[in-house]
Amino acid sequence: MSNGHIFVGEVIGTAILILFGAGVCAAVTLRYSKARAAGWVVIAFGWGFGVLAGAYTAAPLSGGQLNPAVTIGIAVDTGKWDKVWVYLLGELVGAMLGAVLAYLVYLAQFQANVRKEGTTEGTADEPLPTLGIFSTIPEIRNPVANLITEIIATMALVLPVLAFGLTKGLGESGTTVLIVSLLVVGIGLSLGGPTGYAINPARDLGPRIVHTFLPIPNKGGSDWGYAWIPVVGPLIGGALAGLVYNAAF
Repeated sequence: MSNGHIFVGEVIGTAILILFGAGVCAAVTLRYSKARAAGWVVIAFGWGFGVLAGAYTAAPLSGGQLNPAVTIGIAVDTGKWDKVWVYLLGELVGAMLGAVLAYLVYLAQFQANVRKEGTTEGTADEPLPTLGIFSTIPEIRNPVANLITEIIATMALVLPVLAFGLTKGLGESGTTVLIVSLLVVGIGLSLGGPTGYAINPARDLGPRIVHTFLPIPNKGGSDWGYAWIPVVGPLIGGALAGLVYNAAF
């Protein structure tokens, strides 16, 4: 695969991933959305379907990695680093593009981003949170615990992804991406409670950058003090998964 194909594939695939993922978070979070308060299960499946659509779309061009942690894990396992920078750049650009697209889909809802007067959710003109639509926010802010969560959850993603490559039937049937998508749903349901399961540095960093610059009313800060954890944690988890896979398989 050429550098151009890899870059375009990762941009398109990651943009689709984030469009679905940030889209389902917006659907569940924002007032005047028909999916308002639909819950965590809906969010987990929305992200899983985002992986499904994005990876299948990008696969013919780039293999559909869509995640720097996966890219690093593969590089650690294979020792091939020459195209890693192309994957990482495409994934970050795609994540930013997908975040912008999700914002545009819910533009009217973002513009009406205030609590409804007379409800138990607060007073009129009090903003609803929006950063969680784009990036992860821990339920308990504990840097060590949050980092450990992201490392383990990312290993739970990358190690099976690498192992799926050994399962001949999955590759021949074309169902590998489907299985990975279900894996992402499972991680969200089982391991997503503490931090919101970034498990993908581009998925968190790209939309966080976009959130910083988007003209969202009353949007608040982008929490850059926490932003290193959903980047560093998944990168460590991906590298560890590559090492374990290389040693054990």
